[in-house]
Amino acid sequence: MDKILVHGGHPLNGTVRVSGSKNSALPILAAALLTRQPCVISNVPDLSDINYMLQILSHLGAHVERASGVVRIEAEKIKTEAPYDIVRKMRASVCVLGPLLGREREATVSLPGGCVIGDRPIDLHLKGFEALGAVSRIEHGNVKLFAKELRGATVNLRGKQGPTVLGTDNVMMAAVLAEGTTVIESAAAEPEVVDLANFLNKMGAKIEGAGTRRIVIEGVPELHGAEHEVIPDRIEAGTYLVAGAIMGGDVMLRRVDPTHLGALIDALRQSGYEIEIGKGTLRIKGHPSPTPVQLTTEPYPGFPTDMQAQMCALLSQTSGISVISETIFPQRFMHVSELKRMGADISLDGHTAIIKGVEKMSGAPVMASDLRASAALVLAGLRADGVTEVNRVYHIDRGYESIDEKLNQLGARIERMKA
Repeated sequence: MDKILVHGGHPLNGTVRVSGSKNSALPILAAALLTRQPCVISNVPDLSDINYMLQILSHLGAHVERASGVVRIEAEKIKTEAPYDIVRKMRASVCVLGPLLGREREATVSLPGGCVIGDRPIDLHLKGFEALGAVSRIEHGNVKLFAKELRGATVNLRGKQGPTVLGTDNVMMAAVLAEGTTVIESAAAEPEVVDLANFLNKMGAKIEGAGTRRIVIEGVPELHGAEHEVIPDRIEAGTYLVAGAIMGGDVMLRRVDPTHLGALIDALRQSGYEIEIGKGTLRIKGHPSPTPVQLTTEPYPGFPTDMQAQMCALLSQTSGISVISETIFPQRFMHVSELKRMGADISLDGHTAIIKGVEKMSGAPVMASDLRASAALVLAGLRADGVTEVNRVYHIDRGYESIDEKLNQLGARIERMKA
């Protein structure tokens, strides 16, 4: 098991290229199961979550080839069961349910289990499948779906904390091969949902409204192969923007879609940082005396929950009192106790973090609890005195392609070692 040593105090300057979106690539790869013809997906990031998904597709019978960020999938004949041994490693593996149900009218997929950032049930996924005519049941830890036929229906996918992204993906993938018209109300509007819809449309699907709260899907008899390039990862991009802010340098991001980062850009500008927006680029310059901010995480296009931990790291070293309220995953504050080990002054009041900026934090051994928390600890360590030892970095390898190498290219001093 690897650990990362972050030597604090090294300014960041230069250019970093943003990788393809993990949260786009995972359902897009799963969607290749919907056709017997080959699909070619480019700009696929090299991440452990992607590796697990490709293992699942191979287990299901697909022929998978991968080279230099390009994945070719041919699923001429497929099985309909994904066992616990491979599914347990990644919650997003449930996104094979929709393609299997859509193509084969049945699916058996093991439930991946709990998540440290809170309860993340798939009840809305099942609600959508059942509206299309499927019967679902849970037996021995497996979700089983059966349908004699799938017919279009209207389904509302709003949950307690807002629309479900994976649920929208899953129902959309099942509905493209259903008979008639499906309407998803309260659909997730994230760019990753739009990316999946664009890929499905290239395969011959008829989807309108992706990116809004109402998606309309006209079912088609079959889909064909297609080629598609995955969009840039907006959360990776946001993480490097915050890294530039923390270290007060001059950092340029290339191959990024600035329209996907509006809420974060607004928050950083509100704090005083200068951000230049170009065609496919973002540039952030440090500020000698940034000001505190108040943030509330919300479904897209609001402030993303996946950037909450990174902003906690930044605001912990921003003079004044900042407040972050977490409305998507109220338990998503596991990083707070680790930041406090480094000297942060953060108190929790329910689902709200009250952050009193300190002049300096100090390096310490810390434990990553989830993907974004691990990124936050690395960011905090960039500016902290001494060395920050981040353990359990397998979390960060799930969603950041070569984060240590990219930060080192900007001037950081980070070592990866065997724990």
